[in-house]
Formats: sequence, C-alpha cells, structure tokens
Amino acid sequence: MAEEQSAGKIDTTVKEKPAFIEELWHSRKEGWNKTRVYMLIVTLLAIGMSIFHVYTAGFGTLPSWEQRSIHVVWALLLIFLLFPFKKGNKFGAIDVLFLILTMVVGAYIMAGAEEIQSRQGNVSNNDMIFGTLLLGLILEATRRTNGFFMMLIGLFFLVYIFFGQYFPGILAHPGARYGKMIDQMFNSTLGIFSSPIYVSSTILVLFVIFGSFLMKSGGGQFFTNFAFGALGNKTGGPALSAVGASGLVSTITGNGAANAAITGSFTIPLMKKLGYSKKFSAAVEAVASQGGQIMPPIMGASVFIMAEATGVPYIKLALYALIPAVIYFLIAGFIVYFHAKRLKLSGIPKEKLPDPVKILLREGYLFLPIFAIIALMIYGYSPMKAGFYGILLTVAISWIRKATRMNFLDILAALESGIRGSLSVIAACATAGIIVGAVSLTGLGLNFSRFVIDLAGGQLFLLLILIALASIILGMGMPTVSAYVILAVLGVPALVDAGVNLIAAHMFVFYFGVLSGLTPPVAITAYTTAGIAGSNPNATAFYAMRIGAGGFLIPFIFVYNPELLLQNGNTLQVTLAVASALVSCFLFSAAVENYLIIGLNPVQRILLFAAAFVLVIPGFMTDLIGLAVFVLVYVWQKRSVLTEAPKHLNV
Repeated sequence: MAEEQSAGKIDTTVKEKPAFIEELWHSRKEGWNKTRVYMLIVTLLAIGMSIFHVYTAGFGTLPSWEQRSIHVVWALLLIFLLFPFKKGNKFGAIDVLFLILTMVVGAYIMAGAEEIQSRQGNVSNNDMIFGTLLLGLILEATRRTNGFFMMLIGLFFLVYIFFGQYFPGILAHPGARYGKMIDQMFNSTLGIFSSPIYVSSTILVLFVIFGSFLMKSGGGQFFTNFAFGALGNKTGGPALSAVGASGLVSTITGNGAANAAITGSFTIPLMKKLGYSKKFSAAVEAVASQGGQIMPPIMGASVFIMAEATGVPYIKLALYALIPAVIYFLIAGFIVYFHAKRLKLSGIPKEKLPDPVKILLREGYLFLPIFAIIALMIYGYSPMKAGFYGILLTVAISWIRKATRMNFLDILAALESGIRGSLSVIAACATAGIIVGAVSLTGLGLNFSRFVIDLAGGQLFLLLILIALASIILGMGMPTVSAYVILAVLGVPALVDAGVNLIAAHMFVFYFGVLSGLTPPVAITAYTTAGIAGSNPNATAFYAMRIGAGGFLIPFIFVYNPELLLQNGNTLQVTLAVASALVSCFLFSAAVENYLIIGLNPVQRILLFAAAFVLVIPGFMTDLIGLAVFVLVYVWQKRSVLTEAPKHLNV
C-alpha cells in the first residue's frame, strides 16, 4: 500500500476497445489485405446502419414493418460477420453461407414489403420459405451473440406452438398450422417484428448510439474521475468509488458485463492494491456494473420495452424507478463501508485523487446531454427525438474543450461502436419477439398465470418467491432485455391477477432479470469481473450476491410498499415509506457484513435481520418495532465498546 500511495495520482483511465475505423485509420499506410478488407466491410455496414437509425429518429421512420425488418436483417449481416460460427474461430465458409442466406431474405423483404404485409391471414408458399429462413437465421444469430440457452428457449417456444396438445394440464393447447405460425411470426407485427423489435429499431439502438457518443466525448472518464474524487478518501473509498463510477458509466452502456470490462480494468486492480481481496474487488465491480441498468435516466434497454408494455411514458417510469435504484446503491455502499470498517481499511489520500469540484467545473458540461434528454421528454418529445437531439448536443458540447473535442474520426467511431454494442440486444429482441408471438398464438400467458397462482395457493409472498426464482432461472446467461420480455409476458399477469400494482409487477420481474447477471451458474457479469481479478468465478458470484443482497430485497419492499415507486399515498406516506426502507436497508447491510459499531454477536445479528424485515412490512407499529430493535442493538454495542475500552487501555 505504501508503494501505491507514493506513486503519485491514482490512475482512473477508462480504456475502451478501439473501433475498426480507428484501427484502419491508424494503420492506413500498411496496405490492403483480407483482414483490412473485412474490417472495412464491417465498418461501412455498422456506420451505415447507425446513420440509418439516427436519420429516421430525426426525420421520420419508415412504415413499421419495413423499419423493423430492415433493422433485423441489417443486424443479422453484422452478426454473421463479427461472430464466427464457432467461438474463437475466424470468419469462414459457413459464415459466408449465412451471409448469403441473410442477403437473400433481405432482398425478398425489400422487393415485396407491402405485398408480404397484405398477405396477412393468407400467406404464400414463398412467405413460408423465407419466413422459415428468417426464423432460423435469428436463432443462429442469437446463439452466436447470447449463447445456446437463449437460442434453445426461442426454439422451445416454436416447438410449443405445434405440440401444445402434448403438454400437461392447463399448459396444453390444440396446436397451430405451420402457415398460421409464419403468418404470426413473419407477415405481421405480432411475432418477430412485435414490440421488442419495435423498441429495438426505434429507441433502444438510438440510446446505445447516444451512449457511445457520450463515451467518445469523455463522459465515461468524467463520471469515473468525479466518483473517485468525491468518494475515494472515505472509509472504503476505493470500493465506494468503484460503486459510484461503475453505476454511472453503466447507465450509459446499458450492459453490465460490458461496463464491468470497461471500468473494472482499473477499479479492480486499484482495490486489490489497497488491501481488498480479489473476490471482494471483483464482486463490488459486478454489483455496481449490473446495478447501472436499474438506475435512471437511461436504465439500459428494458425500460423502453416496459414503457411500451405498460403504456406509461418512459420518463415517468424513470421517475418511478429512481428511489429503489438509489436504495440499491446505498445498500451496496453500506456493505462496502461496513466491510472496510471491519477490516480497518482506510481510503485513498486526498492528494492522490482528482479534485471533484475542479472536475465538475471543468467538465460538468458533459452532463448536459443527459439533462437535455430528460427535459425534452418532460416537455413531450418522444424518446426518439430526445435521443436524436441528445446525440447532436453531445457532439456540439464536446467542442467546449480541446480534451473532449470529437473530430470526424471520433464521430465515425462512435457510430460504429454504437451499432456493434447493440447487436446482441437486437438478436435477443428478435428472439423475444418469437416468444411473444408464441405466447400470443397459444394463450400461454393466461394459462401460465393461472398455473403459478394455483401453485402458490393464493399466497402473495409464495407467489413472489416463485416468480423471483423463475425470473432468475430464465434470466441466466441472457441480456436483461430478453429476460425481461419473457418475464413480462409470463410472470407479470400472475402478479397483477394477485393484486400487485402494474408498475410494481413489471419492476419486480425487471429487477430479478437484472440480478440474474450475478447469480450462478451463469453469472455473466460476475464471471467477467472474476476474470479481471483472477478470482474464482463462482466464489465471486456468490460474494456478489452477498454485496448485492439488497437488490433481492428491494423488489419485495416495493411490492408491499408501492409508495417507493410513487404509485400510492401522499407526500407524507411516501416520505415515511422511503425513510423506513432506508433504515431497513442500513440494518440489513450491517447484518450481512456482521458489523455495526463493532463486530456483531450472533444474537445481535439475528435481531438486525429481524428489524430489517419488520421495517419492510407497511404500518406505523411495525416501523416502531423495527426502530426499537435497532436502538436496542445500537445501545448494546455502545456499552460493549465502553466496557472494552478500559481493558484495552490497561493492556
């Protein structure tokens, strides 16, 4: 530690992987070969797709089916170029075959878009051929980008359409003709091109591009420096800074694992150097990176689909989500703080940290695009228009200082990186569209709702446990957006039928979809940070679950206290609910980390856990009981400190 503290300022540099256009430009004198030609094709396709989406956001989209189909086919071309048939291999002959098939399907769509839509209810043989090809291409693209499990889920729902009569009880249905399936999946906007792809082709991809522009303009570095400057010298400072920096950057990237790879490259080595274990360092970064997806204003992609599913404007959903998201990060911060106190780990000396006031004065203008997007949506602009103007504003304000100024190459790189960063989500949304179409065609949503409610025996708490477990299992190994779509069509109806508030029901499955990135055996974000730290992946994932334990508690809190989502109650009721939740989370964090003023004995720990859970239950009396237990433990610990002090002095 002494060596680290004498080495000068802490390095908080955010390192992004360069875009192909940047690599091509910096090696332009090397001449052309197969690799460079391949990179150029990918670059042109990615930049072209990005320009298409930025242009249509600003000046109007194509008819819905055409906009969505072009979006999917263009993404498929890039996926088959960038993600080889076998992971780790180079682009090969089988990838060429998939590219040719994608171009053939794309040509059929482009040549006859209006005719294809006009044949809804009466599909042609050609529709069945090309619709089948598109389904196969989407499933293969999903396998390459999101893994085998997500592809199998999509395939399962397709099989379920035809063989529903063989399923037990209320899950059974008569089955459907092949032509009817193609009509639903391909010719209409009820399958592949349903709401997930609608959101993906209009809003989601635009905000990923916006995030890429914000990163290229130095926004990610600004957020990181500000977080380290503000929190780095506190008890547990390095880990608290990682929580703050990763949470802020993840709201831009919208992807927990990707964010962990970006910010974890410096936060994890720094925490290790300052005395934190490999496992703890990796777990803190995983919790913060994954949690960025629940933090407004951007919240990854799922919130846009939630807005479509609930009919509630995005900006209102962001407001409803704010208090639980703040509580999530506070719990992580409390646990980090108690961990540092227990191990007597100090913060980073102030002189080795960036000055947060100077950073805010010098680079605070980089917040403006986010504020502008929020303001535009409050004033009634659509998310597309707000995102469009946000991108333009990001480029414009980057010219305020030379250090953040975006040149033409930076703009092209941001356009390329934005599309490349959205490909896995586009594939997941297309497969989610298959699932939505299958659920609609078979009536599975209503049947599943009845099945789960019957299984829970009408008990809300048991129903919540079942939906939470299903959410974690279905979300394993998947992007949050695809997990959320599946859970929204299967789990939300059951919760609403049981009397749960609509927004609380959607947020409940959304939270557990996010948290599946931390839960073994497929904890993608935790495994990413474990690789950086050199720690055991599963041990890291379990420790991340411990640090992020509040995330598993919060959804239950806002189901029973919808005031936290600003859904019920007046100002006083909301204030009391928030205060109760904060105290509950503070006590929960102390109990998890086994430390308050000093280490907890077993009885004190049980009492704090009990007080935390009692405070979750709505009601003035339960709040009084919880606070009374807290005061009891606090006084008990204080007396222990005073009793031990003379003994310590006499030693």
